Amino acid sequence: MKKYSIVLVLFLTAFSAFSQNVKLEGTVKDNEGNPLEMANVIAFKKGTKFLQSYSITDHSGNYKLSLEDTNDYSIKISYLGFDNLNVDISVDNSGNDFKKDFVLTQSNEELNEVEITYEMPVKIVGDTIVYNSDSFTSGKEKKLEDVLAKLPGIEIDDNGEVEVEGKKVQKVLVEGKEFFDGDSKLATQNIPASAIDKVQVLRNYNEVSGMRGVTNNEDNIALNIKLKTGKDSFWFGEVNAGIGDNEKHIVKPKLFYYSPKKSVNLLADFNNIGVAPFTRSDYFRFTGGLRGSMQGGGTSFNVSTGGLGFTTAQNNKAQEIVSKFGALNFNISPKKTLDLNGFAIVNNSETSMLTKSNTIYNDTGLIEERETSAFQESKLGMLKFSTTYRPNTNIHLDYDIFGKLSEQTEINDVNSTNRGAVDTYLEEKPASVNQNFNLYYTIDDKNIFATEIQHLYQKDMPLYNSITSTQPFELLPTVQEDASDLFNLFQNSKTTTSKFDAKLDYYYLLTPKSNINIRFGTTFSAQNFESDIEQELPDGSTISFSDTTLNNNVDYNFSDVFLGVYYKLVAGKFTLNPGVTIHQYTTKDTQLGSENKDSFSKILPDIYAKYSFNSSANLRLNYAITSQFSDIETVAEGYLLDTYNAMSRGNRTIENSLKHNYSLNYFSFSMFSFTNIHASINYSKNVNSVKNNTELIGVDRISYPLNFNFADESLSGSFRYGKTYSKLKTNFSTRISQNNYNNLVNDERVKLKSLTHSYTASVATKFKNAPNFEVGYQKSFTDYSNTGSTTDKPFANIEVGFLKNFILTADYTHFKYENDEKTVENKYSFLNAKLYYQQKNSKWEFILSADNLTDNTSINRDSLNEIVNSNTTSLYYIQPRIWMFSVKYNL
Repeated sequence: MKKYSIVLVLFLTAFSAFSQNVKLEGTVKDNEGNPLEMANVIAFKKGTKFLQSYSITDHSGNYKLSLEDTNDYSIKISYLGFDNLNVDISVDNSGNDFKKDFVLTQSNEELNEVEITYEMPVKIVGDTIVYNSDSFTSGKEKKLEDVLAKLPGIEIDDNGEVEVEGKKVQKVLVEGKEFFDGDSKLATQNIPASAIDKVQVLRNYNEVSGMRGVTNNEDNIALNIKLKTGKDSFWFGEVNAGIGDNEKHIVKPKLFYYSPKKSVNLLADFNNIGVAPFTRSDYFRFTGGLRGSMQGGGTSFNVSTGGLGFTTAQNNKAQEIVSKFGALNFNISPKKTLDLNGFAIVNNSETSMLTKSNTIYNDTGLIEERETSAFQESKLGMLKFSTTYRPNTNIHLDYDIFGKLSEQTEINDVNSTNRGAVDTYLEEKPASVNQNFNLYYTIDDKNIFATEIQHLYQKDMPLYNSITSTQPFELLPTVQEDASDLFNLFQNSKTTTSKFDAKLDYYYLLTPKSNINIRFGTTFSAQNFESDIEQELPDGSTISFSDTTLNNNVDYNFSDVFLGVYYKLVAGKFTLNPGVTIHQYTTKDTQLGSENKDSFSKILPDIYAKYSFNSSANLRLNYAITSQFSDIETVAEGYLLDTYNAMSRGNRTIENSLKHNYSLNYFSFSMFSFTNIHASINYSKNVNSVKNNTELIGVDRISYPLNFNFADESLSGSFRYGKTYSKLKTNFSTRISQNNYNNLVNDERVKLKSLTHSYTASVATKFKNAPNFEVGYQKSFTDYSNTGSTTDKPFANIEVGFLKNFILTADYTHFKYENDEKTVENKYSFLNAKLYYQQKNSKWEFILSADNLTDNTSINRDSLNEIVNSNTTSLYYIQPRIWMFSVKYNL
């Protein structure tokens, strides 16, 4: 209770500080009384260049300034094409708010460029929002992530990815050049805050200028980082090295070079302090920025990767993580019409994990307690080369080649109350090459062609090994010569995929605000899958299981040829974009000495509609039917060892499922009130869905897929409200998700429901010459069919500068986890702190840091397994407290 009282006091203190100001508000109009939207209204303390407050007018011409009382101010009003207006006002000590309207006169000059002798904190030019970094930061920020967190309308999620107006940022540029193909996480974690001059938010982003008017780009957001420099060519960077207790270390150099025609970025990170600069999840998420979206048409056919189910580190934490990371990114523009760029990333990590779990199998009533110790080694590599050629404004050509290679191993020691001691070994060596070619050609004002072609080649050879004292699967003809002999099983498999996608779009512009799009395309995939299972006996000899049900040698082809017609119309505040696509599908698998082929057609509609209330607020509706197909492992009839306690096989008679998706989204971002609102409702219904029929054998299981007549449904909603005041940034958000699942367990239908909802509120100060803090509270609920839990999470961050050269930062999070039955309760907290010392104008900086000062050893997590109808509560163990002393040199 004491912790929560402190949070409340900090909230009230923040709002008390803000409430001492006086509001000046009114309108900005032209001589004819028309409101001027996006006019700049700036308040300076009279006789100084100190910017006290600023406002950008809304669609009604309204502005609002927050001023300190007993001061004189110079108010400057500017608007493109109009003469500047300067007005002096005085604010008395009465504390009363007041109003004042302004009228601007249109300039007599034919082309009037507004002469601005001051730096606007925020300005809007078309679809671009430009933030002046120094207007929002205090100088205590260390990386791009810290700067973005202080800008109105921009949020950083727990994974380090950036959201603007509730939408994920898809690309990050630095000086207009791609930074590792625009990956937002690498950018936010590595670009130094001291180098940032401006942050440009590029809304409705499309690299191809000719496509911006005919496609819907509302969800395409990019950031362009402008750097502080007065030179055409410059280097900057930093080298950070540190040591800590228990032989902990970190070495983290960064080097950046920028010029008008080229840029080079070098990143490296060697540490054993539990910081993962590049994870397995990042590896599989990282697409390499391939620009051909190949979206639209309504078909979903995804090639699976990483099939063995490696253990994933929770919140990027573990008992121990040792990382070696290096990356190189380059951009070269030998001439104005040609850009060459690429990157190389390598990462080697070793991760140790310990988990204690309690699983309840709801259908059988069995309870399994399990302790799993895992050691994981991951070697990842990626290489990308791209070129863009724009000989004129009508032609845009892209080519990309992107290769990925990895070697991943995992050793698990499992102790189960039901299965005893189990050892497993997993190994994967996936490799892939993805090529992409795009051509965009604007013939004239009425006709546009766009061609996108992609080819993927992928190969993987997973190895699975388990050593157990018991073997519950009767279909495996294992041998046990002595009761003390262990069952040592090996599974070898190989998957090869060649996938080709091509799409041709023709746009005919009926009017400047309407067009017809005719789309023709195809997807063709050829896959081969082989697998076998064998047993190694105590004398070292092996037995290969030759039964056809335990082996796979499958060829699987999938093709989709489609033709679509779309119509787009912008009429006043309405945008309408309906379409329909006709598909001809063909699937064929060859296995078990026979061929199974199926051909059929589908007509899939989709519609997009938008209503724009004004330039900063809109409501959007999307509806689409997606035809979902599985890849080769779902149709392979031979049994596979998924884990030591689970086997599965495919089903060659599997049909596609149809997923109906409905979404309604509201976006509002007002530069007048600095209010950001995002609300969404999403509903999906999966018809003829592919589900599992599972036979439970105690805590072990055998399953195979089938099409289920009962539909799975999902309903989710979210709401986010953010408002930035003169010295405060506030946020409130909520997320709700309800899912209804269907499965067959022991030949009986199991209907599962899950409901999760969370609520988060926070407030952060924005002082330049005073301590800054953020305080907040999150409450989360998880409800399954037969149980649930609640998590309370108050949190706080602080940033304090003192004695001129010192900066202290700290973040604190407290967790209270409790299940509905009140039988499990766990409280834990994290406190991290850093003390920086750097003399003015010095290139040297010294850092004393402490992670996990509370010395917490574990965190909680809940999970629902819809396949076997089980609930699991786990304790996941993490690295203890770490002290570090580091030295950083700014290049």
